[in-house]
Amino acid sequence: MRSTDVVIIGAGAAGLMCAFSAAARGRRVLLIDHANKAGKKILMSGGGRCNFTNMYTEPANFLSQNPHFCKSALARYTQWDFIAMVARHGVPYHEKKLGQLFCDNKSSDILEMLISECEGVKVDLRLDTSVQSIEKTEAGYLLDTSLGQVTCQSLVVATGGLSIPTLGATGFGYQIARQFGHNVLATRAGLVPFTITDQLKALCTELSGTSVDCLVSCNDQSFRENILFTHRGLSGPAILQISSFWNPGDTVEINLLPDHDALAWLQQQQAERPNSELKTLLGELFTKKMANLLAEQWFTSRPMKQYTPAELRDVADKLGAWQLVPAGTEGYRTAEVTLGGVDTREVSSKTLESLKSPGLYFVGEVLDVSGHLGGFNFQWAWASGYAAAQFV
Repeated sequence: MRSTDVVIIGAGAAGLMCAFSAAARGRRVLLIDHANKAGKKILMSGGGRCNFTNMYTEPANFLSQNPHFCKSALARYTQWDFIAMVARHGVPYHEKKLGQLFCDNKSSDILEMLISECEGVKVDLRLDTSVQSIEKTEAGYLLDTSLGQVTCQSLVVATGGLSIPTLGATGFGYQIARQFGHNVLATRAGLVPFTITDQLKALCTELSGTSVDCLVSCNDQSFRENILFTHRGLSGPAILQISSFWNPGDTVEINLLPDHDALAWLQQQQAERPNSELKTLLGELFTKKMANLLAEQWFTSRPMKQYTPAELRDVADKLGAWQLVPAGTEGYRTAEVTLGGVDTREVSSKTLESLKSPGLYFVGEVLDVSGHLGGFNFQWAWASGYAAAQFV
């Protein structure tokens, strides 16, 4: 039987952060993961460049049924704290857009930095290690693992959510939460592409690979970024963002002309260029292929002077407020986050400790806190991992 102060289950972003932050306080930390490599999700994030934080992080960038919960941790370990560590390790980075910070080289720079921090304070990292059972004891917790039995005073659950199961995601963290009396809120895929199965499927397939700057809205939320047509439906940053606010059956509205009042623009074109065809004018705003397809499938393209006011209004509605009902999403297979999770009303926002089982802590994505796209979920991992580490 081995004994330690802290056991952390999950060597992802939140687990690694919690491990070296706790060890820096003089705690003996055992960090275990069932995978054969730490931080797999870090490595594949941001297209292999790791969008490790966002300069504009604030509580409004997070979804939770308990929206105030994230404020305490985010205030105590900010994006600037993480950026300072990145700079200290000499990791080159840049702002891509909208405050999103990416590695200049590759994601492994961030993972190597976190592993190096763990090594510097003697975190005992064990991979390929599974947990068979957990029991509460008078002194803390007893774990039955593939390393043998382990006792600890503090147990941290940093197991992540259900997104991207090919990287090893499981529902183990939710299982632990339920075992110790916690409510787990319904989970679903977030930051995920939409699938389209109706007559729009043909349009999406034809335009596969085409990216357009749009304003996408659903359930009183709007995001202005690119959408990307795919063989399965719609993706791209604006779609991923809105997917976290969409429920099956909801209508999504897409403004394909976010810089124009669609009707005013069409009326102006009709007045100034009456002999130009609609598809020719659309070709100045979209790719020629997209302009032709929209003109064929949505409107009968003809010279602008031939459109009646009612027809122009119909064209404007389609371009400025395209309404569609996605068939569904691509699910956890490609989702960047899991919405829902351990109910934060049963966890201390200051310490991240369970209010049901003393000595049990939850950090990162396993909790019902999900960020917008753009580095916010990593910042929640760093902040929650750091906050818990001050108390474990």
